[in-house]
Amino acid sequence: MLQWIQNTDNILLNFIQFHFHSPILDKALPFISMIGNLGAVWLVIAAILLCIPRYRKYGIMIVLAILLAALTGEAILKPMFARIRPCNLNIYVPMLIQRPTDFSFPSGHTSASFAATSIIWKANKKFGVLALLFALLMGFSRLYLYVHYPTDILAGLILGLLCGATIIYIVGTISRKTSSVIK
Repeated sequence: MLQWIQNTDNILLNFIQFHFHSPILDKALPFISMIGNLGAVWLVIAAILLCIPRYRKYGIMIVLAILLAALTGEAILKPMFARIRPCNLNIYVPMLIQRPTDFSFPSGHTSASFAATSIIWKANKKFGVLALLFALLMGFSRLYLYVHYPTDILAGLILGLLCGATIIYIVGTISRKTSSVIK
């Protein structure tokens, strides 16, 4: 089963490499990926939300969701699975960004993106749709740049959504408990 998953990952990744590359995407997707480093784009959005009293809670929730995703993905799952990145196994594929040196599974860019997106969706559905489209683009950029396998992206998506849902649940529970105490 694992071999079938790896073969499917390779087929999909190579399909992207052979059929999707263009001069425009070769410029745009490294930039998209770069602003996702360390969840930067999402932390900027969180900082903006922190400045708006009505959305302050969601800014805090984005930071917490990204921290939870990073702790789970980077500190626990990546060392546990220790999956070598495709670009470090097939060194003949030309790179548009510097080769990452850490492990591949799950995608940190994708988990941060979907953790933040789930909070933004909860705060405002219209902005949530934009965040979702950007999160999908972020995940695709990691495939395009040959630094992740499709299953890394899928796992990052699931991890991010779970972390976002966890933070939404915890904050909701705390809010309900504190509002019942105040009444």
